Amino acid sequence: MSLVYSGVLSHAPGITGRAHLVENTEKRDEFYAALENQKSEIMDSGAEAIIVIAAEHFANFFMNNMPAYCIGIGDSYEGPIEDPKWLGIEKTKIPGAPNLAKRLTKNIMQTVDVAYSEEWKFDHGIMVPLNFLTPKYDLPVIPVNINCQGPPLTPLHRAWAFGEALRRACDEVPEKIALVGTGGISHWPATPDSGKINEPWDREFLGHLMRNDKDALLGYSDEDTYNDAGQGGFEIRTFITAAAAAQGQGDLQFYTAEIPIFAVGCTVARFSIE
Repeated sequence: MSLVYSGVLSHAPGITGRAHLVENTEKRDEFYAALENQKSEIMDSGAEAIIVIAAEHFANFFMNNMPAYCIGIGDSYEGPIEDPKWLGIEKTKIPGAPNLAKRLTKNIMQTVDVAYSEEWKFDHGIMVPLNFLTPKYDLPVIPVNINCQGPPLTPLHRAWAFGEALRRACDEVPEKIALVGTGGISHWPATPDSGKINEPWDREFLGHLMRNDKDALLGYSDEDTYNDAGQGGFEIRTFITAAAAAQGQGDLQFYTAEIPIFAVGCTVARFSIE
């Protein structure tokens, strides 16, 4: 098999941009240590490229053209698109994997319609994970976008099918590939409820995710997710895609709701590749 790692992690901008304002520094440092461990696991897997599945935040696409799925096939990318001082990450150039990305895209198109782009400005959804997982930006990146922002949103069963297509495509190329789904679980970004976290909802979802319980994961409705987990909860699509690609059980390596200034339940997990 060529998919050698699959996992998930949070990507909220406060994770880097507000690190200095955290009161519970012990819990923050535990989170950072879990991310460091995830980096080591990816490096130890021998991955030659990393697929980062993130959510659109109206950085590259808007309601005049909002693809359900988009894959980056560029030679290189730039990020962050946000103010570096606000995000706490300097602007940089990130290497792509154009030949590999095009082969994967062609394969995925056999079962899932996807858009593709040679131009991409990375926002915090990709830059925060890369800041921890490949801080020297020396591992080629294939960005993948799922529309989790502008309804109508892709149905959860299609996110699952997309994960299966990603897995099939990865397993049909010789390169070793790591994959991460990034997002939030419950969170209410850019609203008066920013900083609110529904920990019981998060833990229930993560339980389904770690068991890779397809029926339970696809049983969430957007209406219930919005009510219980905020509009940021729509990003469960990226986690579901990573689970579908892995096909195996998960290991929840870290979760906390005790850093509210990060405005998200901070999560790190990996899956068995089966």
